[in-house]
Amino acid sequence: MSATHWTRIQKFLGITADGVPGNQTAQAVASRLGIDAATPAAIPSSAIIDPRSEANIATLAPSAQAKAREWLAKCRAEGINVKVICGLRSYDEQAGLYAQGRTKPGPKVTNAMPGYSWHNFGVAWDFVVFDANGRPQWESPLMERCGMIGEELGLEWGGRWKSPQDTPHLQLKTGITLAEARRRRKNGEQIA
Repeated sequence: MSATHWTRIQKFLGITADGVPGNQTAQAVASRLGIDAATPAAIPSSAIIDPRSEANIATLAPSAQAKAREWLAKCRAEGINVKVICGLRSYDEQAGLYAQGRTKPGPKVTNAMPGYSWHNFGVAWDFVVFDANGRPQWESPLMERCGMIGEELGLEWGGRWKSPQDTPHLQLKTGITLAEARRRRKNGEQIA
């Protein structure tokens, strides 16, 4: 069955409509049919990572790419329609985000100047959960579950930070400081 058909079925069932027949779909179908339990359908490996997420993951350092893919697969296996919406940021991109709410219009979105965000070193990514209609759900409790899955994999989750709390943020634990990361970048050395 095509992803389009699965998406239509999922929308009909009122669950995350991602076109992938995973655990959540199997359980919803079983419930609709009055079956106590259903054997979850295998998620094809080609369907685990959506194109948007893959494009953002591809910007990360190789070690971060592996962890991001592992994390995304675990989230998807739990039936969570989550996508990676940001990976590596250049210093110029970081400067633009830092200026927002300060010297440019809009709300503040970061407290990190260029060189002070792990995004600048390709070891951090941001994510958001989407509903069945493709709308981002920034306040969904599934955002917290995604962060906890990251922690289970040994990642640092911004949702545990005191200030600023950054729920949609995950990063590798590099074991180095940002100052060391800046030095390594300047010298063309590997960060992680």
